[in-house]
Amino acid sequence: MVNLNTQSPQYFFDGIRSGDRVLIARAITLLESTAQAQRDLGLEILQLCLPFSGNAIRVGITGAPGVGKSTMIEALGLHIAAQGHKLAVLAVDPSSKKTKGSILGDKTRMQELAKHPEVFIRPTASGEHLGGVAAATRETILLLEAANYDTVLVETVGVGQSETAVHGITDVFILLLIAGAGDELQGIKRGIMEMADIIVMNKADGDNVQRSQMAMGEVSRALHLFQEKESKWATTVSLGSALNGNGVAELWNAILAYQQHTRQNGFFDINRGRQNTAWFHEYLHQSLLNHFLKNENYKQLLEQYTKQVELAKTLPPVAVQELLKQIIRD
Repeated sequence: MVNLNTQSPQYFFDGIRSGDRVLIARAITLLESTAQAQRDLGLEILQLCLPFSGNAIRVGITGAPGVGKSTMIEALGLHIAAQGHKLAVLAVDPSSKKTKGSILGDKTRMQELAKHPEVFIRPTASGEHLGGVAAATRETILLLEAANYDTVLVETVGVGQSETAVHGITDVFILLLIAGAGDELQGIKRGIMEMADIIVMNKADGDNVQRSQMAMGEVSRALHLFQEKESKWATTVSLGSALNGNGVAELWNAILAYQQHTRQNGFFDINRGRQNTAWFHEYLHQSLLNHFLKNENYKQLLEQYTKQVELAKTLPPVAVQELLKQIIRD
């Protein structure tokens, strides 16, 4: 087995730039590692990649279980690859630290997409290192962009936390819905609806076409109640069927239209800058906390104040203030 630490950052970087899939996968493994030496090597590689990153369109895709995300991603991915693009598919699941989410199963379900020479499919780490799942996926995206992947699809596998995480690291956010599930909005939180730039009523085929059309109307009317997006983009709603391929080309065209719209009005770059700043702050907060917890005295103080807060003997803001006073005095 190759010792990853014996290879130089330049060695990995050269392999990544040339599209060596084995070295790309190994570099991602370094970034996901909890071993500090491997993690540091991964970041050195990523720093070399940085000037060659940022050129891909980053697409987030979410939807309730059973909505057909895997099937739609395969259909969309095959369409994108057929247009001559290099595609990467990542999955985010903050709830699954051992299995890495359903992407392992998805590689079985996405058999045609997984075999395509211009497609790279990979689960992302679930928060084992600083910055959590969003940071792990961000780093992977930058590395893949340096390897000339110009389109990155990021699938949310978990529910709740993952939608917000993926929205915060992608350029355009797609929500898949299905009709005929009782509540046509399927209990989708208002926040997720507001985040969506493109909504697709999936599985609009067979006997479900009419229901899908009715549901599309309901969703369209609901969107009118939301405030205008800062991007000035009006969320699109369309029908789709990964089963027969209907709506797949239209979905890709909507993604490209969104990219063009936001690049022209400047929002694309503004959003990317905000995401980078948020990443920095998240990492800084986590680093400071980890540094704090490494000090045994501070760790004991934290446990003491945590107990006081738990027993309602001290207000959380007061406990934090007292804790910081003692740290500053030291």
